[in-house]
Amino acid sequence: MSTRGSYNAVTQCNAPLVSKIKELKADHPFWGYRRIWAHLNYIDEISVSQNKVHRLMKAHNLLVTKNTKIKASRRANTSKPQADKPNQWWGIDMTKVMIDGYCWVYVTIVIDWYTKKIVGHHAGEQSKAWHWLVALNKGLNRQFPDGARDMGLNLMSDNGCQPTALSFMKACRDMGVKQAFTSYNNPKGNADTERFMRTLKEELVWINEWTNPDVFYATLEQWIEYYNSAYLHSTLGYMPPETFEKQFFNHKQLETPLSNAC
Repeated sequence: MSTRGSYNAVTQCNAPLVSKIKELKADHPFWGYRRIWAHLNYIDEISVSQNKVHRLMKAHNLLVTKNTKIKASRRANTSKPQADKPNQWWGIDMTKVMIDGYCWVYVTIVIDWYTKKIVGHHAGEQSKAWHWLVALNKGLNRQFPDGARDMGLNLMSDNGCQPTALSFMKACRDMGVKQAFTSYNNPKGNADTERFMRTLKEELVWINEWTNPDVFYATLEQWIEYYNSAYLHSTLGYMPPETFEKQFFNHKQLETPLSNAC
């Protein structure tokens, strides 16, 4: 077979895979080759290597290009806290979404840094301290039905007016939540939370045109449920947050009898 014939045969063989990759990129334009590979393997059950996915995406100009012009040049003087179990470090932050012909909608998110699970959120036309408390309370009621006092929960936020409000700080103290704040020259202090905000924008906000706030609220609820139960998170070994959390606690339960026996 000639070289041209061999090339055409390979191209024809890869055509269904390329078509599937293009379909995924159309729905998720900000996905890189690793996440495309994960979806192909774990969701579509298509056995393919990361190198092949990268090669095909590069050949068809489907890779995500980096924007080095907006890269932060600041350096952190202190390291970011590292969670080693669920419900140890949570992050809280807010972003806003424009509803065309209506107004801005503010979305407050509370995320568990260890499991990447969204434990609480709030969306509305304002973003005041008590709106942030609504999101935090949802997380506390969900993860600590018997109360969070003396459970060692830390909450990281920026230095905005909501988390530094006296009402918010007093509520955190009363509920046994220890607050921590990012330093002004530390862009990575709340990086886990900010990275989720980017995912939220790329996967939901930016790829849709929002003209009705009620539709956005309902879609946000559905998407967060999907994210917690089905989103393949790369830092969790491509497991969804709730699956990762469940495996952690199941493993701990299996360890307990052994510890008691010793």
